Amino acid sequence: MSKAVDEFLLKAYVLQKGLPGVVARLFNTVGPRQVGHYGMVVPRFVGQALRGGPITVYGSGRQSRCFAHVADVVPALRLLAHTPKADGLVVNLGGQRSVTIQELAELVQARINPAAPIKAVPYEEAYGEGFEDMQERMPGIERARDLIGFNPIRSLEQIIDDVAADMRREDR
Repeated sequence: MSKAVDEFLLKAYVLQKGLPGVVARLFNTVGPRQVGHYGMVVPRFVGQALRGGPITVYGSGRQSRCFAHVADVVPALRLLAHTPKADGLVVNLGGQRSVTIQELAELVQARINPAAPIKAVPYEEAYGEGFEDMQERMPGIERARDLIGFNPIRSLEQIIDDVAADMRREDR
């Protein structure tokens, strides 16, 4: 709810005060130096795989997400900030390849440590009773494409490899 209020306030300032501003909604932006806290699943899975596992999948694993590399998103943010046609708009930035969390765990396992087991953990055990998760998150990026030509080019495999390489450097 508070995100919607923030978006409305920005639009009001743009319209009433003539100030430039755009809301960028980031969908699972991932890359080097990111930690696995606060629900960030890619760095959490990569860290677990590097430590030998288990790679913990919360819930059924059938919930799906899209991931974008930070190196694709940051230039898009800069372009949006300097695009007057974007003023007052809400623009989604994210990847376009949808994967289930189970598929993500298997991909991390295959790329980082095939011996790391994958362990399913029920939501109730991880978060307590009554936790609900969105089953699918897929950003519509048409507006970003139209405004600034946004088209993320880095693959999920490259995201995983870049996060793993950074974590390995940190361990030195």
